[in-house]
Amino acid sequence: MKNIVFLWSLIFKHSVKEKLMHNNLLSFLTILFLIVLTISMMHSCANMASPTGGLYDENPPVVLKTTPEFNSINVDKSIIEIFFDENIKIEKPSEKIIITPPQQNFPEISAVGRKVVVKLKDDLIPNTTYTVDFTDAIVDNNEGNPLENFSISFSTGDQLDTLAISGNVLEAENLEPVSGIYVGIHSNLEDTAFTKTRFQRIGRTDSKGRFTVKGMAPGRYKIYALNDLNRDYKYDNPAEAIAFLDSIIVPSTVQATRNDTIFNKKDTTQIDTIKTIQYTRFLPDDIVLRSFLSDFQRQYLQKHERPEQYKLTMFFAAPTSKPTFRLLSPERNDTSWYVEERSVNNDSITLWITDSTVYKTDSIRMLVNYVRTDSLNRNYIDTDTLSFNFRKPKEVKSKDNEKEDTQYLHITSNIQSTHEIYQPIRIELEQPVIQFDTAHIKLLRMVDSSYVASPYSIEKDSLNSRKYVLRTRWAPGGKYRFEIDSAAYTSYYGLWNNKVSQDFTVKKLDQYGNLLITISGLPGDKDVYVELLDKTDKPFRKTLVENNEAIFMDLNPGTIYARLFIDENRDGKWTTGNYEKKRQPEFVYYYPRYFEIRAYTDHEEIWNVNETPPVKQKPLEITKNKPEVKKRRNLNEQLNGQNRQNDTGMNPTRSTENNPFLSR
Repeated sequence: MKNIVFLWSLIFKHSVKEKLMHNNLLSFLTILFLIVLTISMMHSCANMASPTGGLYDENPPVVLKTTPEFNSINVDKSIIEIFFDENIKIEKPSEKIIITPPQQNFPEISAVGRKVVVKLKDDLIPNTTYTVDFTDAIVDNNEGNPLENFSISFSTGDQLDTLAISGNVLEAENLEPVSGIYVGIHSNLEDTAFTKTRFQRIGRTDSKGRFTVKGMAPGRYKIYALNDLNRDYKYDNPAEAIAFLDSIIVPSTVQATRNDTIFNKKDTTQIDTIKTIQYTRFLPDDIVLRSFLSDFQRQYLQKHERPEQYKLTMFFAAPTSKPTFRLLSPERNDTSWYVEERSVNNDSITLWITDSTVYKTDSIRMLVNYVRTDSLNRNYIDTDTLSFNFRKPKEVKSKDNEKEDTQYLHITSNIQSTHEIYQPIRIELEQPVIQFDTAHIKLLRMVDSSYVASPYSIEKDSLNSRKYVLRTRWAPGGKYRFEIDSAAYTSYYGLWNNKVSQDFTVKKLDQYGNLLITISGLPGDKDVYVELLDKTDKPFRKTLVENNEAIFMDLNPGTIYARLFIDENRDGKWTTGNYEKKRQPEFVYYYPRYFEIRAYTDHEEIWNVNETPPVKQKPLEITKNKPEVKKRRNLNEQLNGQNRQNDTGMNPTRSTENNPFLSR
């Protein structure tokens, strides 16, 4: 305030002096400027808020005019112009803007000032309805407010087609919403239409997997989804995800009503009025397409290598039948020179060379017969001669006073200090051994403060001879010791094992919960499996449904989810679809909620698989492709709240009253 008083004294002195000496207009303007400056300083002392610059624009651009006009007929020009009330821009046009009929050459789309221009590069098709669906690609230039669900239609003939169909696309295996996949229709009901000709009309799914195909004429159609990798709008690549319906789609309309809720402008939590609106409903609007990748995969040998002197590996691009091979150099016609390991689908093969005369050879040549896919996607048996070379690294001589560490044959297991009651013991040896004798393995259980032998059975893995599974009937809460004698096993390459001894405790039953799910709505003549899922949607337990019940014992406490699949071919696993064979993927259902498992508790749940629509079954917590959330806040509301705080001298960091963001 001292500064203000001082400033006023200057004003007074200056004004008196000026009036006496000059008494002109310049003096008056100088005084006026100083008075305004003073008032501003006084206001800033009372309120230190920074200027806001006015209210934010939260309204989307408004369409003023289009050429051609909406729903025009007999259009012969391939340029579309749209005029707005403000400057606009276009976001991700190649992803968001859908033009149907689908264009072979993507149009030229530009935004200049207040105008959008679309130049079609394909020739116009006679007597055809065109639809340019911008979705939310058009936004205003300053605040980025999107113009939602905007499209323009016109016809090159004297009739405009206005029917539409809509629905959702979900991944068949896990009911994830599929975003950005094309959905197209064919009035040609032959199966080859999908693979030989382009779609007649298309739509594209949004972040929720929702689609709409617009501008359809009355008729009968087949509908498909296609992840079109080469953008030719037809299914000609087995690497493209697809979906198809077995039934025919017939578009139609009905008159319907809906309730629109209008909220109070001053208090948005209060309803002002509810209006009943009549509208035209386009049917069907609940189509569900289940997308899948065909089980067809191109087969070929990806690579082969010799990572160690005595180890040969081959990797194939896809599951395949077991390859055959014969050693050319050094020449061998028998199978005694190796131990074979392979994956369950034969897409990786490992040969441990057990004959020293073979693995000491620097270059090994082998004839291999395997399945390969040609350019026409046909499989045939190919024969290759493969070379496996190995250059032995130079030996580093140790100093005289350095003692080399003894190398042992490593043995690993899944034993934890606290062992799960439902888990067997799994053993894996570092290298194949000459002879595996179970007599060297001991499983001991503590009884009356001393360890006694506990019975068990052991079995070798059918695909990997270095893996074994030890099974026993665990005593809940029992204390155990697992032992392997020293030098019990010797590998083909001279390594022997060190002594193994590990103590552990098996969990008590009161640390687990049990779950019984009674299921209804299932087909009566099919095998059904229920899988339990963790929070990442990964299955960790599976059981066959018997008498409409799925029983899971000994579950760790926590939050779990569940899904089931109808095992049509009874192979114990989910099977994908195949369009060539007209085979749909096996049906999957998700339990729409979660199970909270508590220790020492039996849980019983009821699950009607048809109670919740497929698009709403998968819990949002484990849905990976979550729908986009509008990130824009009500900036004007925030601004008004800040102004109210400034007017009352409130500190927003100390009070939440009247602040719609801090009070949430």
